[in-house]
Amino acid sequence: MIGTPLLPAGAFGEYALMAADAVFPAPDALDDAEAAALHIGYQTAWFGLHRRAGLRAGETLLVHAAAGGVGSAAVQLGKAAGATVIGVVGGPEKADRARELGADLVIDRRAEDFVAAVKEATGGRGADVVFDPVGGDAYTGSTKCVAFEGRILVVGFASGGIPSPGLNHALVKNYSILGLHWGLYNTRDPQAVRAVHAELTELAAKGVVRPLIGERLPFERAAEGVQRVADGDSVGRIAILA
Repeated sequence: MIGTPLLPAGAFGEYALMAADAVFPAPDALDDAEAAALHIGYQTAWFGLHRRAGLRAGETLLVHAAAGGVGSAAVQLGKAAGATVIGVVGGPEKADRARELGADLVIDRRAEDFVAAVKEATGGRGADVVFDPVGGDAYTGSTKCVAFEGRILVVGFASGGIPSPGLNHALVKNYSILGLHWGLYNTRDPQAVRAVHAELTELAAKGVVRPLIGERLPFERAAEGVQRVADGDSVGRIAILA
């Protein structure tokens, strides 16, 4: 079974207290680490891309942190939706993983300007949907390469920088800025959460989605894993094994 613990601070405890209505069956197609990584990350990406941004087949999706826990989910779900996916990553190792996930074009932001690369790849049109769990410079650059009637989906601020959007710019370029707080669906629309879990389970059974587990660390190295996430050195999810 998978779900969200009532007491997040005890996530590394031997036992976790969970509400019965917040528990979901683990997909048979995934191992324990993959099943644990499926719930929040893929739910976030699914609600963001489909419920908020309305991603359509044939559109171009730009995913920041494409080799991260949530970004990797967005890459796979974007491909499943029939979109052309452009992934932005930091470093060659992460670029390789994003390609393995199915991204059509991968941009290493440390080696090239992602704004120019997106414009070139789209013939100057830009990305229809931007999935941004990073904020900061990633958001600012996205406003420069979002398409007419595009949608910038604000998922988080992993960079530590919270942008102050220029609403006049959104008006002049005719794009939308959308926020996603997935946790609210647990209280506002729990049936939708269950429906999405059923869909994700089916996609996993078909091999369309599979959570990216960058490392599987023993319990005694849990602190090391948390630090790697904080430092931005992790790929996908880090699983802590009991």
